[in-house]
Amino acid sequence: MTWTIPNILTVLRLLAAPGVAIMFLYFARPWADWFALLLFIAAAITDYIDGYLARAWKQETVFGAMLDPIADKAMVVIALLVITGFSGMNPWILLPAVVILFREIFVSGLREYLGARMGKLKVTQIAKYKTFAQMVALTVLFATGIFEHNYIERTVGMDETIVQQILSGELADTVGLNFNVAGAYYSWWGGVVLLWVAAALTLLSGLDYFRKSLPYLRDKDYGG
Repeated sequence: MTWTIPNILTVLRLLAAPGVAIMFLYFARPWADWFALLLFIAAAITDYIDGYLARAWKQETVFGAMLDPIADKAMVVIALLVITGFSGMNPWILLPAVVILFREIFVSGLREYLGARMGKLKVTQIAKYKTFAQMVALTVLFATGIFEHNYIERTVGMDETIVQQILSGELADTVGLNFNVAGAYYSWWGGVVLLWVAAALTLLSGLDYFRKSLPYLRDKDYGG
């Protein structure tokens, strides 16, 4: 393996995947949400940078081609597990998450079975779109936790009547309650919509891979 900068970035993205979950083990919220969000964004950015640099510098390698999709899947799967857990298994999150996880497992199984022949199935544009949509949706959903816990911190020890008066505009909002309520609401529903879009693209991408793999799945090609 050649330790090129693109390959190093890919390895770092792979290592960052479990780091997203580990943030919630060592830090209290909303700091854990902040660190997880920033780590996820940084890793998502490297997904573009390492591919761009590899092509621009003509440093595309077999190792990078193998590890890049693994790093992407690890980031998405672990982030989905974290968000699904903290959402309380909310069906608006759980259902698209199941679609995404099912597709990733299905395509990984296809890749394992087809082996070298899978290289003939080029990455399609829709597969690139689904990865981008997944990353954006998960980034927005991570932000929801920040808004929610900022709201909780600002209302600790505050009388419920005062909280309601602030939210209704009867009292001045000096601690930003309305901002955090609005942020949590819009980031949640925005993230949910984006996640469903990502799930739809993910499903279409999986069906496309399956369709293209059919010629290699005939019984006459089975080797034992």
